[in-house]
Amino acid sequence: MKPIKLASLPTIKRLPSYLHVVEAAAKEGRAFISGTVIAEELELEPIQVRKDLAITGIIGKPRIGFPVGELIEAINAFLHWNQVHNAIIVGAGHLGSALMGYAEFPRHGLHIIAAFDANPEKIGRTINDVPIYGIDELTNQIRGTVVDLAVLTVPSAYAQETTDLLVGCGIKAIWNFTNVKIKAPEDVVVQKEDLSSGYAVLSVKMRVLSDPHFAALQHHTATTGTR
Repeated sequence: MKPIKLASLPTIKRLPSYLHVVEAAAKEGRAFISGTVIAEELELEPIQVRKDLAITGIIGKPRIGFPVGELIEAINAFLHWNQVHNAIIVGAGHLGSALMGYAEFPRHGLHIIAAFDANPEKIGRTINDVPIYGIDELTNQIRGTVVDLAVLTVPSAYAQETTDLLVGCGIKAIWNFTNVKIKAPEDVVVQKEDLSSGYAVLSVKMRVLSDPHFAALQHHTATTGTR
C-alpha cells in the first residue's frame, strides 16, 4: 500500500482556525459569516479562505457569506471531528499528562481511554480521569477494544521500540511527539508533531522585533532571494 497523500496540508492546518472564528460567530448569534470577515480575523487573503473552505464542499452565498451552522458542520465533517476516535497515550510524563487534560480533544471527538508508562510510581494512578497502566499491560488492555490511534510521548530513546510494540498490537495511526523520526509499515499513519519547530519560528520572530539589523537582513533575503 502506498502512503496516503493529502492534496493540501496547509489548507487542512488552517481549517481549525476557521472553525474557531465561525464558532465564535455562532455564539454571538450570527446566522452568516463572510470569507472576508474570517480572513480579516486571521490576517489572511479572502480568496485563500474561500479556496480553503471549498474543500469542505460548502458554498457561500454572494454578498451574504456562509451559513454559520452549516459551515461548522461542514468543517467538522471534513476533519472527521464529528466522529469519536478512541486513543491511548504511551508515556505518562509531563507532556503526556498535559495532553490527557487538554479539553479541546473531547470537543473534537478524541477520547483518551488509557495511558501507559514504565514508571512504577505512575502505574495504577489516574490522571485527568485517564487510568495509567504498565507498558507491559498494553497488549492485554487494548485487546478487544477499538483504539483508533496512539499518542507517543515516551523518551526519544524508546520511541522506535514502542512504535514496534504499538504496530504489533494492531495500531494503525500514531501521533508522534518525540523528536525522532520513527519507522512504521506503509499501512500505519504517522504524524510527527515537532514542538521545537514552532518554538523556532516564535524565537526568530522575537529576534526580528528586537534586532533591527537582523530584521533588515531577513527582508533583504526575502526580496532578493540571496543568502
